[in-house]
Amino acid sequence: MPVIAIANQKGGVGKTTVTLGLAAAASKDGRRVLVIDLDPQANATSGLAVWDAERTVDDAMAEERPGSLRDVVTRSGWPDGHGRVPDVAPSTPDLAGREIQLATDPLGAQTRLKSAAQGIGHDVVLIDCPPSLGLLTINGLFAADKVLVVTEAAAWSSDGVAQIMRTAARISDRRHDELEVVGVVTNKLTRTRDGEYWHQQLVETYDGLSLPPVRQRAAIAEASAQSLPLHELGNRPGAQEAIDEFDVLLARVLA
Repeated sequence: MPVIAIANQKGGVGKTTVTLGLAAAASKDGRRVLVIDLDPQANATSGLAVWDAERTVDDAMAEERPGSLRDVVTRSGWPDGHGRVPDVAPSTPDLAGREIQLATDPLGAQTRLKSAAQGIGHDVVLIDCPPSLGLLTINGLFAADKVLVVTEAAAWSSDGVAQIMRTAARISDRRHDELEVVGVVTNKLTRTRDGEYWHQQLVETYDGLSLPPVRQRAAIAEASAQSLPLHELGNRPGAQEAIDEFDVLLARVLA
């Protein structure tokens, strides 16, 4: 069971979009998928058509009980016409307060999620991390076996990627096992000269780790706005191309 954290401390790069695209691709293939929404903004939760969840990741992390996450997992509201429907461990704005509480815990602050996730039996687990290097992201990285770094083709993007990779290396040292950086994916890539230039800079800087990009398409934004998987919008312009891109990205991430 691969557990993959989708991370970058910079906001606005589309980590949630990539998380949901991978969840859709894996579910379409018949895999049992769990999305753990660690971002207090809860965009992955609403993107999976879950609102007003009775129990959330915050409840699971508050209990300090191994396996507590299983009690908050719920079926997403995506239609089941294409393969399986993903599950989600929903987020809540209360998670922001949990991060403050974790900072006062001298023992176990970094591994609260890892403990809570014991016994999860899904084929693929995707952790949507918040746009920061705070304790919620650290918990996501400690709970994962792989990290997918999401970035954008813009100035200084390489610096942000370097920072999250240094963090992953430090966590590997503390865990005494490797947190594998599975790759760096450029999201929302445009066909402008500026976009292509900065993407090429990322490819050259992270040679061997650079993954096929996800291009900016209206169908992706439409799917997110409607809380639907891309596959439900297959007749929209650009939707099939986006589906193909996420299929390729999933295969590389799981390889």
